[in-house]
Amino acid sequence: MWILYVILALIVLFLIVIVCRALAFRPKPEIPAEQDEVAFDRDGAVRALAELVRCRTVSYSEPGKEDDAEFDKLTDMLPELYPNVADTCSLQRFPDRGLLFRWPGKEPGEPAVLMAHYDVVPVDEENWERPPFSALIEDGVMWGRGTLDTKVTFNGILYAADHLIREGFRPEHDIFLAFSGGEEINGPGAEHIVEYFGQNGIVPSFVLDEGGAVVEDVFPGVSEPCAMIGIAEKGQVNLEYSVASGGGHASAPGPHTPVGTLSSACAAVESHPFPMHITKPAAAMFDTLGRHSSFAYRLIFANLWCFRGILDRICKKNGGELNALLRTTVAFTQMSGSEAPNVIPSRACMVSNIRLNPADSVASAQEYIRNVVRDSSVSLRPFKTMEPSPISDTECDGWRKVCAAVSSTWKGCIVSPYLMVQCSDSRHYSGLSDRVYRFSAMDLTAEERHSIHGDNERIRLETVARATEFFIRLIRQC
Repeated sequence: MWILYVILALIVLFLIVIVCRALAFRPKPEIPAEQDEVAFDRDGAVRALAELVRCRTVSYSEPGKEDDAEFDKLTDMLPELYPNVADTCSLQRFPDRGLLFRWPGKEPGEPAVLMAHYDVVPVDEENWERPPFSALIEDGVMWGRGTLDTKVTFNGILYAADHLIREGFRPEHDIFLAFSGGEEINGPGAEHIVEYFGQNGIVPSFVLDEGGAVVEDVFPGVSEPCAMIGIAEKGQVNLEYSVASGGGHASAPGPHTPVGTLSSACAAVESHPFPMHITKPAAAMFDTLGRHSSFAYRLIFANLWCFRGILDRICKKNGGELNALLRTTVAFTQMSGSEAPNVIPSRACMVSNIRLNPADSVASAQEYIRNVVRDSSVSLRPFKTMEPSPISDTECDGWRKVCAAVSSTWKGCIVSPYLMVQCSDSRHYSGLSDRVYRFSAMDLTAEERHSIHGDNERIRLETVARATEFFIRLIRQC
């Protein structure tokens, strides 16, 4: 009987521990938000963005498809749209459509770097409800490719700088406005700018590029809007799986065809997800947003030492964004075989796009896949690889400045670090600084997020103004 009492006592003790930890898992003090209003020409910011959207700056992997005149049209109009920037800031042009404005500060010191790209992805105009390069405004919304990704931040940075220069503001230290015209195809424009910084010994105080946004319903048990600032981004590798055979007529197949072998490999990989790794960005997000969750979820996030397995199973089952934050993911995207329905292919192949958790690498991911497939007839070939970025510091002035500008612009939101699952030009700056942050200065609905790179991309005019307000608040701290 005494054994039963011991077991009951241990259970009670366990419950007391996890409940007490959950009760103590309360929100941390937040960076104070500015309460003043920022006055500027909001309609002017909208008009400037519309001019940018009307430029068909579409990037293609095949350069012959690009319209150089449209890119020149956009860069040629910048002095007209942002005259104070043109008068005050020097402009250097780099190969592959890199643009770098230098705004001189009052005294020497580490400069801030504000980034965006002005190229956009292609469109299928037949699927759009409004012309994709018209910048048509209806019911408080502007339609157009690039309105969200990322001409809104390109415009927000330049319009904020133009406004502050007109008011007589001068930053304490230099500010660099760094733009790329080939980010969507992983072009080297940003790399040329980073090389220039390295050659001239320029070490940024912080770097800010596109990334997270102010969103809702992205974390279990949290009802408030959350401002997600990326402190790292996943790497990626495209992995080709191929099987060779002697081919032949489909009327007398062997026990396994190349396509069948690849199908087995695909099923094996999808049935064996990469292990979960709670890296620093995910841990920081849980430690921030988990404290704002309902009590049931605080029980989990305050006691991950105990409930880690439950979280793992939930993420594996549901997939989606939370799962992508916690593990390397594999998405099969392409497959090819014979060109004729009655011919066994002499070679079949498929491709998966793998997004690498910071705990993994290109080499370790390939080895994991090889061990899961366990078939020597399947050859693996990685291409277009990119290692995960280093993880940035969140205990520094650069982080606090970005957070303060966010909380002052979107009052009442919860500011949190997170792991960005996409790739951006900011990864090139990791060799220069450990203060590289990724935040798209917008509050976005789920529908708006899904329109990025999709049909009917559009932006609320209020969002255009808020983006500019954010950069005004951020620059005033520099």
